[in-house]
Amino acid sequence: MKPVKQAKKYAKTFMSVVGVEEMPKALVELGAVETLMQKSMEFRSLLVNPGFSGAERTKALQQVAAKAGLSDKVVKFVMHLTEIRVIAALSDILKIATALYLERMKRAKAVVMTPVEVSKNYEERLKASLKKMIEREIDIEYVIDASLLGGVLVKVGSTMYDSSVKGQLRLLKDELIKG
Repeated sequence: MKPVKQAKKYAKTFMSVVGVEEMPKALVELGAVETLMQKSMEFRSLLVNPGFSGAERTKALQQVAAKAGLSDKVVKFVMHLTEIRVIAALSDILKIATALYLERMKRAKAVVMTPVEVSKNYEERLKASLKKMIEREIDIEYVIDASLLGGVLVKVGSTMYDSSVKGQLRLLKDELIKG
C-alpha cells in the first residue's frame, strides 16, 4: 500500500472529479462506503485484498452502489482507489476531502460534546459564539457524553476547547501531581 501521506492528493482528486456543487452528496456517499468497510470485514476484504479480480470487485461494488444509491463518480473513485491499492486509507481521504470542501466553502465543522441534551437557545448562542471566534460559518454536531459530568468540550478542526468538569478535574490533578 502507498503511504497515507498521499491521502491529500487523492482527496483533492476526489474534489476535482466530483465538483464543488456535488461534494456534500458525494461526501455522504463516500462516508457510507467507509462505514460499510468498517462494519463488514467481507466488504473490506473484497476491496483491499489483491486476491480478488477487478471484475469481481466491480460487480460487487456495482451491486452495493445500486442498493445504497451511490453515484457513478463515487463508484469510479472507489474502484480507482482499489486498483491503485490505497483503499485502506479511505478514512483519511474522506476526512481530508471534507476539510478541503469546508475550507473552500468558508465553513467549519465543530463537534460539541455535552453530558446532557442542550436547548435550542443554547445551541444558537454557542453557534454565534463559535462563528464569531473562528470567523466562518459553522456546522455543529452534538454528541452526548455523560462522562463529562458538566460543561462542554468543543472540537473545531484540530483545536479543542474544554470547559467540562472532567477536563477541569484533569487539569487540577496535573497541577497537584506537579506539586
